[in-house]
Amino acid sequence: MFPEYKRKTPEEILRELEQLKRGKLKVYIGSAPGVGKTYRLLQEAHELKAEGIDVLVGLVETHNRKETSDLIRDLEIVRKKEVRYKGRLLEEMDTQAIIERNPDVVIVDELAHTNVPTSPNEKRYMDVEEILQAGINVISAVNIQHLESLHDIVEQITGIKVRERIPDHVLHEMANEVILVDVTPEILRKRLSEGKIYDKSKIEQALTNFFTDSNLGALRELSLREVADDIDERIGKTRMQNGLQSPTGVHEKIMVCVQYGGNAEKLIRRGWRIASRLKTDLFILHVSNEASMNRSQEDRMKIQNWKKLATQFNATFIVEQTDKRTISETIRDIAVENGITQIILGQSARSRWEEITKGSIVNNIMRIATGIDIHIVADQNEN
Repeated sequence: MFPEYKRKTPEEILRELEQLKRGKLKVYIGSAPGVGKTYRLLQEAHELKAEGIDVLVGLVETHNRKETSDLIRDLEIVRKKEVRYKGRLLEEMDTQAIIERNPDVVIVDELAHTNVPTSPNEKRYMDVEEILQAGINVISAVNIQHLESLHDIVEQITGIKVRERIPDHVLHEMANEVILVDVTPEILRKRLSEGKIYDKSKIEQALTNFFTDSNLGALRELSLREVADDIDERIGKTRMQNGLQSPTGVHEKIMVCVQYGGNAEKLIRRGWRIASRLKTDLFILHVSNEASMNRSQEDRMKIQNWKKLATQFNATFIVEQTDKRTISETIRDIAVENGITQIILGQSARSRWEEITKGSIVNNIMRIATGIDIHIVADQNEN
């Protein structure tokens, strides 16, 4: 039986034409520093140059690794621009110089890098977006721990808060191709011991902290799983475009409920990963007893951070006041109004006495939100 094809709207045709003009993005992803991402970037640059393709090095960080530095050889490099900040002269990638030079392909390392605050764009992936819009192809690299939705998992594995992060859509939507650069933990620790990753003064500390067998094994598994999921998602999109299959989670809708506790961003990331696997919509809800004008500056900042995450994850963000309803009733009403099928909640912050006298919000929601699945995410131990 032939699949039923849908006639494209003028808007869809216009988007496709714009995509044809846009440059393509290839991303090499690794489990940790030293797996060989930058080395692979430069190898590919030489391969492209040998084929007569106009290739340019926009930015490469060698980290004083001799093998990497030697590989640059005769490749054309764009000079970094100097940026003065707080009395210091710093260097950043010169995005405009790359666009004006207009090569076929540009190499841009360290996709998660945060630019100097006075730069036009906050993050390097935003610079890459400008280059792509100019019709230039980009080959870049990033480590798995820089992915926003994995922040809490990586912290739990390594005990380290990764500051520089990229939104997941950079990997799953901006990138046309994602390639894993994979080595075993044993090889990576050997490279580190031989001084091929960090300066000798940092080797012992790295071996006993970040570069342990358990950390590297867990991060490697995350990388393998992320790339496998990305491939599955791309195959699914292609099949849908050809009218062969509808998304598995088309009837599911996920809603994350956040309060002012320290667990909120973890809940949002967990919600996005569930929604992403189900290929469905994500809603983020904050319910408050107080009017917006009465919020403290700290609470306002938290809400702004949640909104920023919601934008990254392409989620619908809702702030609702309880009025005469309880928090539980408000959550139920918003869930019903938006056709939510799964609600994600943090563990109750109320003491046992408060739960006895005022009732547990989690238990109340489970009681009144019939027909909706409830996920309870435990708080991280603060100690």
